[in-house]
Amino acid sequence: MTPAPSAGSEGTKKKKRRRRPAHRAPHVVDPNAPVEKVVPKKAYPPRVYAKRVDEVSAGGLVIDFSGTRGLLIGRVDSKDATRERLLWSLPKGHIEEGETPEQAAIREVMEETGIESEIARELGVIDFWFMAGGKRIHKTVHHFLFREKGGTLAPQISEVDEVSWFPLAEIIERLAYPDEKKLIARSGELAP
Repeated sequence: MTPAPSAGSEGTKKKKRRRRPAHRAPHVVDPNAPVEKVVPKKAYPPRVYAKRVDEVSAGGLVIDFSGTRGLLIGRVDSKDATRERLLWSLPKGHIEEGETPEQAAIREVMEETGIESEIARELGVIDFWFMAGGKRIHKTVHHFLFREKGGTLAPQISEVDEVSWFPLAEIIERLAYPDEKKLIARSGELAP
Protein backbone atom coordinates (compact mmCIF):
# COMPACT_ATOMS: atom_id res chain seq x y z
CA MET A 1 0.00 0.00 0.00
CA THR A 2 1.35 3.42 -0.95
CA PRO A 3 0.74 6.32 1.43
CA ALA A 4 -0.97 9.42 0.12
CA PRO A 5 1.46 12.22 -0.80
CA SER A 6 0.63 14.23 2.31
CA ALA A 7 0.44 11.31 4.73
CA GLY A 8 2.79 11.54 7.68
CA SER A 9 4.21 14.90 6.73
CA GLU A 10 1.45 17.28 7.77
CA GLY A 11 2.86 20.41 9.36
CA THR A 12 6.43 19.60 8.39
CA LYS A 13 8.28 20.80 5.37
CA LYS A 14 11.45 19.51 3.92
CA LYS A 15 14.28 21.96 3.92
CA LYS A 16 15.27 22.96 0.43
CA ARG A 17 18.93 22.82 -0.27
CA ARG A 18 20.26 26.01 -1.75
CA ARG A 19 22.09 25.39 -4.93
CA ARG A 20 24.96 27.40 -6.27
CA PRO A 21 23.96 29.23 -9.44
CA ALA A 22 25.23 27.51 -12.57
CA HIS A 23 27.32 30.50 -13.63
CA ARG A 24 29.40 30.37 -10.43
CA ALA A 25 32.22 27.94 -10.04
CA PRO A 26 32.32 25.62 -7.03
CA HIS A 27 34.26 26.91 -4.02
CA VAL A 28 37.63 25.18 -3.84
CA VAL A 29 40.35 26.02 -1.32
CA ASP A 30 43.90 26.01 -2.69
CA PRO A 31 46.09 24.43 0.01
CA ASN A 32 49.14 26.36 -1.30
CA ALA A 33 47.43 29.77 -1.14
CA PRO A 34 48.63 32.19 1.58
CA VAL A 35 46.41 32.28 4.62
CA GLU A 36 44.53 35.57 5.05
CA LYS A 37 44.83 37.14 8.41
CA VAL A 38 41.40 37.82 9.81
CA VAL A 39 41.27 41.15 11.62
CA PRO A 40 38.39 41.38 14.05
CA LYS A 41 36.22 44.47 13.86
CA LYS A 42 37.05 47.08 16.45
CA ALA A 43 34.80 46.65 19.44
CA TYR A 44 33.14 49.85 20.61
CA PRO A 45 31.66 50.12 24.07
CA PRO A 46 27.87 50.16 24.04
CA ARG A 47 26.36 53.64 23.88
CA VAL A 48 25.11 54.91 27.17
CA TYR A 49 22.44 57.55 26.97
CA ALA A 50 21.86 60.04 29.76
CA LYS A 51 18.59 59.59 31.60
CA ARG A 52 15.93 62.12 30.60
CA VAL A 53 14.29 64.06 33.42
CA ASP A 54 11.34 66.42 32.96
CA GLU A 55 11.07 69.39 35.33
CA VAL A 56 8.34 72.02 35.52
CA SER A 57 8.84 75.38 37.24
CA ALA A 58 7.04 78.68 37.59
CA GLY A 59 7.98 82.28 38.34
CA GLY A 60 8.24 85.62 36.61
CA LEU A 61 8.75 89.35 36.85
CA VAL A 62 7.50 91.36 39.82
CA ILE A 63 6.72 95.04 39.22
CA ASP A 64 7.05 97.32 42.28
CA PHE A 65 4.35 99.59 43.79
CA SER A 66 5.47 102.52 41.63
CA GLY A 67 5.16 100.50 38.40
CA THR A 68 8.65 101.61 37.31
CA ARG A 69 10.96 98.84 38.57
CA GLY A 70 11.23 95.08 38.15
CA LEU A 71 12.65 92.50 40.57
CA LEU A 72 15.50 90.15 39.58
CA ILE A 73 17.54 87.56 41.46
CA GLY A 74 21.33 87.28 41.14
CA ARG A 75 23.40 84.13 41.41
CA VAL A 76 27.19 83.97 41.30
CA ASP A 77 28.40 82.73 37.91
CA SER A 78 30.04 79.34 38.60
CA LYS A 79 32.30 79.85 35.56
CA ASP A 80 33.73 83.09 36.96
CA ALA A 81 37.00 82.34 38.78
CA THR A 82 36.73 85.57 40.78
CA ARG A 83 33.22 84.61 41.99
CA GLU A 84 32.21 88.26 41.56
CA ARG A 85 30.05 88.13 38.42
CA LEU A 86 26.32 87.79 39.06
CA LEU A 87 23.91 86.22 36.59
CA TRP A 88 20.58 88.05 36.87
CA SER A 89 17.38 86.16 36.15
CA LEU A 90 13.68 86.01 36.92
CA PRO A 91 12.77 84.34 40.23
CA LYS A 92 11.33 80.86 39.68
CA GLY A 93 11.25 77.37 41.11
CA HIS A 94 9.79 73.86 40.99
CA ILE A 95 6.07 73.25 41.10
CA GLU A 96 5.31 71.10 44.15
CA GLU A 97 2.83 68.22 43.99
CA GLY A 98 -0.74 69.53 44.10
CA GLU A 99 0.24 73.11 43.16
CA THR A 100 -0.87 74.99 40.07
CA PRO A 101 1.79 76.94 38.14
CA GLU A 102 0.24 80.16 39.51
CA GLN A 103 0.45 78.99 43.14
CA ALA A 104 4.03 77.79 42.66
CA ALA A 105 5.05 81.08 41.02
CA ILE A 106 3.71 83.18 43.91
CA ARG A 107 5.35 80.89 46.49
CA GLU A 108 8.72 80.79 44.68
CA VAL A 109 8.87 84.57 44.25
CA MET A 110 8.21 84.98 47.99
CA GLU A 111 10.81 82.33 48.95
CA GLU A 112 13.56 83.64 46.66
CA THR A 113 13.04 87.39 47.13
CA GLY A 114 11.04 88.00 50.32
CA ILE A 115 8.44 89.94 48.27
CA GLU A 116 4.73 89.10 48.44
CA SER A 117 3.01 89.47 45.09
CA GLU A 118 -0.10 88.72 43.05
CA ILE A 119 -0.34 87.69 39.41
CA ALA A 120 -1.37 90.42 36.96
CA ARG A 121 -1.16 88.29 33.80
CA GLU A 122 0.64 85.42 32.08
CA LEU A 123 3.87 86.20 30.18
CA GLY A 124 4.42 82.84 28.48
CA VAL A 125 6.21 79.51 28.74
CA ILE A 126 9.87 78.73 28.05
CA ASP A 127 11.22 75.23 27.62
CA PHE A 128 14.85 74.22 27.22
CA TRP A 129 17.32 71.34 27.65
CA PHE A 130 20.49 71.14 29.72
CA MET A 131 22.78 68.54 31.31
CA ALA A 132 23.20 68.24 35.07
CA GLY A 133 24.46 65.39 37.21
CA GLY A 134 24.77 63.12 34.16
CA LYS A 135 21.10 63.62 33.27
CA ARG A 136 19.41 65.35 30.31
CA ILE A 137 16.98 67.80 31.85
CA HIS A 138 13.98 69.06 29.88
CA LYS A 139 12.74 72.09 31.79
CA THR A 140 9.46 73.91 31.24
CA VAL A 141 8.98 77.25 33.03
CA HIS A 142 5.64 79.11 33.29
CA HIS A 143 6.20 82.88 33.58
CA PHE A 144 3.85 85.51 34.98
CA LEU A 145 3.84 89.26 35.51
CA PHE A 146 3.28 90.14 39.19
CA ARG A 147 2.30 93.21 41.21
CA GLU A 148 4.15 93.81 44.47
CA LYS A 149 1.87 93.48 47.54
CA GLY A 150 4.38 93.73 50.40
CA GLY A 151 7.21 91.93 52.13
CA THR A 152 10.84 92.75 52.75
CA LEU A 153 13.48 92.36 50.05
CA ALA A 154 15.81 89.50 51.11
CA PRO A 155 17.57 86.79 49.08
CA GLN A 156 16.83 83.15 49.87
CA ILE A 157 20.00 82.09 51.69
CA SER A 158 20.44 78.63 50.14
CA GLU A 159 19.66 79.51 46.51
CA VAL A 160 20.03 83.22 45.76
CA ASP A 161 23.06 85.45 46.24
CA GLU A 162 21.37 88.82 45.70
CA VAL A 163 17.98 90.36 44.87
CA SER A 164 17.46 93.83 43.48
CA TRP A 165 14.97 96.19 41.84
CA PHE A 166 15.96 97.58 38.43
CA PRO A 167 14.30 100.22 36.23
CA LEU A 168 11.99 98.45 33.74
CA ALA A 169 13.99 99.93 30.86
CA GLU A 170 17.08 97.98 32.10
CA ILE A 171 15.45 94.58 32.73
CA ILE A 172 16.16 93.03 29.32
CA GLU A 173 19.76 94.29 29.38
CA ARG A 174 20.32 92.88 32.91
CA LEU A 175 18.92 89.39 32.24
CA ALA A 176 21.66 86.81 31.69
CA TYR A 177 19.67 84.19 29.76
CA PRO A 178 18.60 84.74 26.12
CA ASP A 179 15.25 82.93 26.52
CA GLU A 180 14.24 85.24 29.38
CA LYS A 181 15.39 88.30 27.42
CA LYS A 182 13.19 87.26 24.46
CA LEU A 183 10.22 86.53 26.73
CA ILE A 184 10.34 89.97 28.34
CA ALA A 185 11.06 91.71 25.00
CA ARG A 186 7.95 90.26 23.38
CA SER A 187 5.75 90.85 26.45
CA GLY A 188 4.99 94.42 25.45
CA GLU A 189 3.96 96.87 28.16
CA LEU A 190 5.20 95.64 31.54
CA ALA A 191 3.00 97.82 33.72
CA PRO A 192 0.62 95.44 35.55
